[in-house]
Parts: sequence; C-alpha cells; structure tokens
Amino acid sequence: MSRHLLGAVVAMALAAAVTGCGSDEPAAAGPLEIWIRQAPDSDAAKTATKLAGAFTTASGVQTKVVALLDDFETKLQQQAAQRNLPDIVINDTAQLGNMRTQGWLREVDKAALKGGDQLADRAWQAAQGSDGKYYAAPFSAQSFALIVRKDWREKLGLQPPQSWDDLAAMAKAFTEDDPDGNGAADTYGFVAPAGTKRGYASWYASSMIYANGATFLTPNGAGKFAPAVADPKFVEAVKFMQDQFCVAKTVNPGAVSNDTTVTHEVFEKGQGGIYLVGPYVLARFEQSIGADKLEVLKVPKGPSGGPGTLGEGENVYLMAGSADEAGQQKFAEFAVSAEGQRIGMNKDAPGAIVRLPVNTTVDMGAERQAPGWKVFQEAYAEAVYSSAVPNWAPIRQTTADAINAVWADCSADVKTGMDALATKLTAELQAQKAS
Repeated sequence: MSRHLLGAVVAMALAAAVTGCGSDEPAAAGPLEIWIRQAPDSDAAKTATKLAGAFTTASGVQTKVVALLDDFETKLQQQAAQRNLPDIVINDTAQLGNMRTQGWLREVDKAALKGGDQLADRAWQAAQGSDGKYYAAPFSAQSFALIVRKDWREKLGLQPPQSWDDLAAMAKAFTEDDPDGNGAADTYGFVAPAGTKRGYASWYASSMIYANGATFLTPNGAGKFAPAVADPKFVEAVKFMQDQFCVAKTVNPGAVSNDTTVTHEVFEKGQGGIYLVGPYVLARFEQSIGADKLEVLKVPKGPSGGPGTLGEGENVYLMAGSADEAGQQKFAEFAVSAEGQRIGMNKDAPGAIVRLPVNTTVDMGAERQAPGWKVFQEAYAEAVYSSAVPNWAPIRQTTADAINAVWADCSADVKTGMDALATKLTAELQAQKAS
C-alpha cells in the first residue's frame, strides 16, 4: 500500500472514530476541554487559563485548559485513536488542512458565529479550507519582522537596513566588530531556527522568500497549484541565507539544528543581534534583555520583489465528536469578541496568546504601549498566508528538509536543490489532488 493511500485509510478510520460512535450512547458533557499549544506553566498557558475563566464567568460553561508543547500533534493523534478528542483546540493556522484531512474538525458557519462580522477578512482567510468552507474561528494573527539589538547597531554607527545589502552589512558588523564590547569574537549577526523539526527552516525562510516577491506555490486553477520553488526569485532568497551561513558566516553556530526554543535562548544570551521572528516573543525579550536595547524593524524588500512576510496565527478549532457543541460555539464566540481578544493580548506583558487582534473593533494602540507592536501590525497588512491546499504540513516539512540541506551543506547548489524540491512538491500536490 502506498504511503499516501495508507494515510488516507488511517485518516478515514480516525474520522470515523471521532465523529461516529455507532450504537454507543454519546458521552455526557463535562467541562469543556481546551487544548493549547503552549508549554505548561508558561505565561501563555496562564493567559489561556485566564481567558477560559472569564468565559466561564460570562457563560456558566465550565472549562479545563490543557497546555502542551512537545509532540502536540502526536498527542492529538493518540486522543483521536481513543475517540477522545478535546472539545476545543487553539493551534496554528497552518495545521487546519492536516486536522481537516483527518476528520477532526467541525465546519464553522461564518454567518452564524456571533461577532464574526467584526473579524478581519484576512484573518478569516486563514480559517478557510481548500474547499472554500470554514473550519475554525480566527483567533490571533501575526506577521514577521526583525527584532534587532538596537544598542549594538547604535554602538557601531549603523542605520536601520533598507535593503538586503544593508542587512548583510549589519550582520557582518555584528559578527566581526565586537558590538557587545567584551573583546571576544563571540557574537553573530543572525540567529535562526533553521532545523527541520516541525518544518522550522521553511517557516523561517518564508518571510525572506515573500519579501523577495517569491512564493512556494502558484494557483493553477480552482483549488489547484503548481510548485514555484524553482523560480529565480525563490532561489535568490534561499541563496542569500546560504551565503550568510557559508560565506559571510554571520549565523549563530548550530542554527541548522535549532528550533525556536533554543533560538530564543541564543538571542537572549547575546550571541546574535538579528532575529526574524513573530511578535509573540517581544515582551519576553524586552524583559530579559531590556526594552531600551531592542527595536523592531520591517524586513527590507528583497532585490527582486516584496514587500511581504509570512502571515499566520492561531485559530479556535471546534473538534468533531464533542458532547457539547453549544459550549464549543459559545467559547469560539467569546474568544473572538473584543473582551476575549483583549484578555488574550495580555497588554505588554509576556504570555500573549493573541499576538495581533483579529477583531477590528479592538484598538491595539490602546492595549499596548511598546512601539514594536505597531511595526508588526503594519507588516501584517502585507503578510502572505500559506496556500489553501488540503494539507500544508507535508509541504512545509518537505520544503524545510530541502532548504535546511542547502544551508547545512555549503557545497550544495541552491538551484539544483530547489529543482529537486519542485519535483517532490509536484508529487505531494498530486497525492492531495491539488495539482
């Protein structure tokens, strides 16, 4: 049996397990179980608990928050196999296709969602499946920008970068000119989560790719796509970063094996001065490094295109098989309301689970004073969401493997690597019936 056919059989079995119980009596509704992809006892997990508590106060519906970070999707698979999915999952927008393919999600009636008309059209786009239907309520949005060591830049007399040449020059200076003044060659320009776990290399590269006017896939008819990774603009963006790894050597050592957890710590330890990342770590870094030492700058337009960075965020997913569909609906409506969004934003404190509000009635400037948030908000207006294929997860992983390979091997030819990637993506799109 082929891998894709086997996957389809498993998906159908799981879907049947979570959506139908045969002659079994439906399970009695208990507390509404809410899973969120955050570390237990983290500031973000505490914010999620605060949100759930406010919902209970407003609705009378009891809740139980489960915060998990490691192997989140694997643990969901295990729950599905046991016919015991949580009622609500707050998870990445990019996971919509994966969860929908496995039959885990209830369809959301956009028109019937109270407050749905107050949500940004761009945010609703991230809740839409490849069939045009909606399978989640938008909850949080984010774009990407550069968090930069302002104290280093000013010490070296550099101006904010306006081009990729400027960006490379600043990275070189941060690497070679002792920006922290300790007399040791122990700093680098870029810190990067460039490993393959959960597709991080692709996730990190996305903003540079979009900033150069490139994309992973191009539309090729209704619901159909073709790979665009062999396009010269795409190759140019990946090659720019390969040069930083291999020629200029301005990226922190070990980056090709790192995920975001490690990369956050590398940045906090002062081992690098440029971090292309989302706004969710801004408050943390301002506390650990100092707000006066940091600044948020837009990603410069690439030599062949732009502007634009990756657009993503989190959705509230209403999971199939729940014994409390009314409670699911009420929670989704509270989460997207102005009150729910403000709680999730958590002002300027660490632990925001709403990075940029999706409810257009929320004034972010009234909630947050840190100027960096405004840069992320402006970047979101030009952000690019992943293509609405049935399942983005294997595409992100396949592209991460290929991009990581040419960053980790300095003898690798980027064009050759991206040509091979295009062939693999064609096969994946065919397997998803999206080619």
